[in-house]
Amino acid sequence: MTAPDDHDDPAAAPAPEVHEAVSPALDESGALAMDPDPASIRPDPKLAAKVSRRWPLISGAIAVVLVLLLGVLLFQRGPNAPFGFDEEWMQEVLEERSPWLVQAALVMNWLGGGVVAIFVVPLLGIAVLLLLRRPWAALYFALVSALSAGAVQIIKNIVGRSRPEDILVHADFGSFPSGHSANAATIAVAFGIIFPRVWVWLIGVAYTLLMMLSRTYLGAHWVSDTIGGLLLGAGVALIIAVPLLHRMSTEPKKRVPLTGG
Repeated sequence: MTAPDDHDDPAAAPAPEVHEAVSPALDESGALAMDPDPASIRPDPKLAAKVSRRWPLISGAIAVVLVLLLGVLLFQRGPNAPFGFDEEWMQEVLEERSPWLVQAALVMNWLGGGVVAIFVVPLLGIAVLLLLRRPWAALYFALVSALSAGAVQIIKNIVGRSRPEDILVHADFGSFPSGHSANAATIAVAFGIIFPRVWVWLIGVAYTLLMMLSRTYLGAHWVSDTIGGLLLGAGVALIIAVPLLHRMSTEPKKRVPLTGG
């Protein structure tokens, strides 16, 4: 007789796997616990709207307060007391001046001031927004354009800061804050809010920085003047947007040719 095969030996057979039964989850009352309804965990739209209105208000208020604090500091220092970094930057600018860069800065000077900035750009922006059937956005742009320009003139006359001596253009009284920089920042933030696209914000930031650089390059402002203008223009645009955000969000929006995130 042949020896029995190991596979025929019952003792050598592998033990069957035992699967433990998983008990369903029960809540405190003993009822079967159910997965939460996805709709029940969605964010509250009212809370989301409140938060979306809060950040521009807080950001804008901080920017305006910083401008006022800087204005108080400059007023206490006197009209002819620039900061050390103001003088250092102006010295660098004087050493790097070239005819073609001066011409480019003069173009920015024309674009961001005088009749063009006060009337042409605001009226053109309002007309475009009305053609796009965005009346609330047009009202918003008109308000921020007027209020930003008015705030600049009020602060200029109160602070009474003198302009740099090596100025290449004719300018009005008062160096702080820079009206050109404030106007550029107002336009950049306003259109960034009206048309919330990344490329709109990028163009606005680039335009504002170029305007700030051109003002110091022409000797029309100290660096701190342009920083004050940036903060004031952006702050006014953010604060005025708060009561109009809901109205503007309900307006029909035509697709902007370029797309962004």
